[in-house]
This record gives sequence, C-alpha cells and structure tokens, in this order.
Amino acid sequence: MKIVIAGAGEVGTHLARMLSRENHDIVLLDDSPEKLSNISSDVDLLTIAGSAHSFEDLKRTGLVKADLFIAVTPFEERNVLACSMASYLGVGRTIARINNSEYLQERYKAKLKNLGIHELIYPESLAAKEVVASVKQTGTRQLIEFSGGKLLLLGVKVRENAPVLNKTFKELSLENEHILVVAINRNNVTIIPKGTDFIQNGDIVFFVTTRLEQQHVFELTGKKIFEVKNIMFLGGSRVAQKAIEKLGDQYRIKIIENDLERCKKMADKFGNALVINGDGRNLSLLKEEGIEKMDAFVATTGNSETNILSCHLAKTFGVRRTIAEVENLAYMNLAEQMDIGTIINKKLNAASYIYRFTLNAEISKVKCLTASDAEVFEFTAKTNAKITKKTIKDLGFPQEAIIGGTIRRGIGYIAHGDTKIEVGDKVVVFTLPSGIKKLEKFFK
Repeated sequence: MKIVIAGAGEVGTHLARMLSRENHDIVLLDDSPEKLSNISSDVDLLTIAGSAHSFEDLKRTGLVKADLFIAVTPFEERNVLACSMASYLGVGRTIARINNSEYLQERYKAKLKNLGIHELIYPESLAAKEVVASVKQTGTRQLIEFSGGKLLLLGVKVRENAPVLNKTFKELSLENEHILVVAINRNNVTIIPKGTDFIQNGDIVFFVTTRLEQQHVFELTGKKIFEVKNIMFLGGSRVAQKAIEKLGDQYRIKIIENDLERCKKMADKFGNALVINGDGRNLSLLKEEGIEKMDAFVATTGNSETNILSCHLAKTFGVRRTIAEVENLAYMNLAEQMDIGTIINKKLNAASYIYRFTLNAEISKVKCLTASDAEVFEFTAKTNAKITKKTIKDLGFPQEAIIGGTIRRGIGYIAHGDTKIEVGDKVVVFTLPSGIKKLEKFFK
C-alpha cells in the first residue's frame, strides 16, 4: 500500500516507523527539512520538504497513486484542508487529525466527508477515554472493551499474594473456562503464552474475559477493587479537560494548573471542579491541597518527566491510583518500573487508531498494549475467509498470535482449541508485531 503522511511531528514519525516495518511504500511530507532528515536516517521511506497546503507539493508525493493520505500536523485547519485537497487530487482515503470535538458530531462528519475528509482522529479524546476507564476500573493497568463490553481485556500487575501464581495456563484454563491469558509482559519482554507457561510475581498479565467474570480475574490476581471519589489532576491540558467532561459530576475533582488564564477558563467551564493556580511540583502545595486524601492522581502536563515523578510522589503519599501521560516513548519502561498505575501515550493511541486502515481485512478496533509491544485487533470474519474453515487448533494460526475470544450475535465467548469461527463473528486477536501481516490471510 502507498501511504502519504503529512506532518513529521511525534505522531507522524511514530506512524511512519510503524508502517515502514510492514513494507508499505511511505512518503513523509513536512515543511521542516531538519525533521525529515532526522527520520530518514533510520527509517526506509521517501521524504519530501514542502507544504501540505500546496497542490504542487502534494502532487510531488505521488498522491494520485496513493491508497491513503494521513494529515497529522499540529494544526487541525491544515489537516482538514490538506485532506480535502488530497481527495481532489485522487487519493483513495484520507484521515485528518483534529483538536475540536465538534467535528466528531454526526451532522458535521457528513459535511466533512463531502469535502473529502473520510476519517477523523482526535488523540486527546482517545487519551481521555483511557483516563476515565482507569479511574472507573481500579484493578487494572489497562482496560479495553470489545463490541461495547461483550468481551474485556484486563491488563493486571500480578503480585506475590495472587492465587494464580505458578499455575500453568493449561491448569488455569481447565479451572476457568471463561478466562484466557493472551499475553504477558515480563521484564519488558512480551510473551504470547503456551499451555506449559505460568505466571510469575511481577508479571503484567493480559486476560480476556466477559463482564460477568471480571471479578473472578481480580480474585485470581489478589486485587482488591476500591471506589474512586476524590481525584487530583496535575495540569489542565486538553486531555485533562476532556477526561473531566467524560467523568461527569459524581467525583470531587481538584485541578492544579500553572497558567492563570487557563485556570480562569477551566473554573468557568467546570462547576464541579476546584481549580488551583500553582506549580504542581511544589510539595507544600500538594500537601496543602490534600494529596494524601486523594483516591486517584492524574498527571497530564506537557512534560513526561514531571508526570512520572509526580505520580511516583503521589504513591508515597498513599494515593492508590496513579495515571501518567507519558509522551516520550523512551520513558515508558521507566514509568512502568516506578509502578505507575496507568500509562497513557497519545502517539500510540493515534497510531493504533490509524493502523487499522492499512490492513486488508475488516477491523473494528486496533490497540497497542501499554507496557508491551503486543497489539490487539478486533476482526470481523468475512464470507469464505480462511478463519472460518476449521477449528482454531487446526487453523495453523501464527505462533506469534493468539485468538482471545469471539462475539457472536451480541454475546462474548472465550476462545478454545475446539472453537470454530463463523461468518460475521467479531474475533479478538492478540499478536506480536511479527505476526500482524500473517493474520491478513486468515481474515481477508
């Protein structure tokens, strides 16, 4: 597939790296030769210095023969206009990064589609959804819902008190038919488990289960679920603001923000939140505002180091749930080692969302697993697809991948060796990067 990406910022470059591994023909367009030089030295792609607002520069990318155009510059107006121009020039499909949630309303999405903007991505909104999920489900590092919650993925850090320790997965599946372990992160290495493997102390384990059985997962992993009522946000970023909107008025929320003008706007916007103007790195201020009484601490400043360290500090004050936005990928493992409850990265979220449009199969969800290099897909089994021809154990499925479960006629089922996928089933699949391309032949 030929893909043109406009914008060599963090999202654009991460996406380019991700897609270049899949042997796509990637062209990266940006008006900064320096940014293009930085990525072209270690990624196999074509870079073009030019403007996403210039018909001539867009033509130079070979857009006429491209299957997909992705506009992820920092400016939504540029992205929307660039996608419209790219459609006019004949590209197959366009995706625009936006910063305005109004565009996501159905009545406006239809108008934008008429202008040639086929898909919209709002990374801050995706990140905010993760913040809300983490606040509402305190037993997990990561929670992903499939088909509106018919199946769940629970990423759980397993401690030495967990009853599930040292049991083989074969034993576990015999005792718990509605729970399946699909991936483990152990010492920063991701394992797709086999029947003879077992869970060790300190593993981050990814379980697939149904909503009815999720409490049993917490019992197996020794997790005591607690209710969050008091939340402190460090930083009034767009991610924080979208999360506070989604949380509603059933929580007591404090926001600490350094910028006075932003504080005034948030105080007007959120009647249910107390907005404090101050430096959240100030230990005296945090104590004064009652950090030790908080159930959750959410750090979404623009600085990854500040977010990680402040969450670590919150834990020393006894805050049980910590959530850090970590945009510097090099710090992801550090944040995990410091036992931050949930780590959120807008680049990974955005890249996951966009990635599904590059695969030759019907996909309703793609998600990178935090603290892991595995990815999870929700495929739809099409007529005559190879996945529907045999039981799972006889399919010859890639070793780097595992089927977690299926959703059939609105009901979620955990997958077993004798499961046979039917046409129309939603199929939840976990895979290491090396298995992604191998999956296409089962679902196309």
